[in-house]
Amino acid sequence: MLVCCLDLEGVLFPEIWINVAQAVRIKELRLTTRDVPDYDVLMKRRLWILRSNRIKLKDVQRVIARMEPLPGARSFLEKLRSHSQVVILSDTYYEFMGPVMKKLGYPPLFCNWLKTNGQGYIAGYCMRQKNGKEKAVKALKAVGLRVKAAGDSYNDLAMLKAADEGILFKPPAHIEKEYSHFRVTKNYPQLLKALLR
Repeated sequence: MLVCCLDLEGVLFPEIWINVAQAVRIKELRLTTRDVPDYDVLMKRRLWILRSNRIKLKDVQRVIARMEPLPGARSFLEKLRSHSQVVILSDTYYEFMGPVMKKLGYPPLFCNWLKTNGQGYIAGYCMRQKNGKEKAVKALKAVGLRVKAAGDSYNDLAMLKAADEGILFKPPAHIEKEYSHFRVTKNYPQLLKALLR
């Protein structure tokens, strides 16, 4: 039995923080895990920027609610789910994901949680577990499943390495060059073929 583990942002959905940055006009919020390998450093900086600019959770949620999946993502996901089990492994947060999962047809999602304070500001975050993507892949393999994984960023690399096969999807040039041993796909037909071959 094959299980395909997919990253969310950059694979099925646009980068949320880039869209938030555009909406609130704060350039530094555009940084993602494609740019910064250390997720904790990246998130602490994001939360500091939000608090410093009086941007609350509901403000971020409003931006996300207006976003749509990447062109072709829903169709790709439906085709993939007709041949394989699919799990979304993401470093995003359940508090962001309600409208996103609805637009993608409610695939299974493992992600993290946010902490908010009494004023509605994001006060911190709770990782489901350290190295959660990698551990989820290893757990699926441990119960006898064959796992393929696809992602595009630094925080996907451990997941790709742990899978029976890891595939990069539209990675930035520096990641593609640095991790050239991974198969690279540039569009959904290529990714579907690579996952199901």
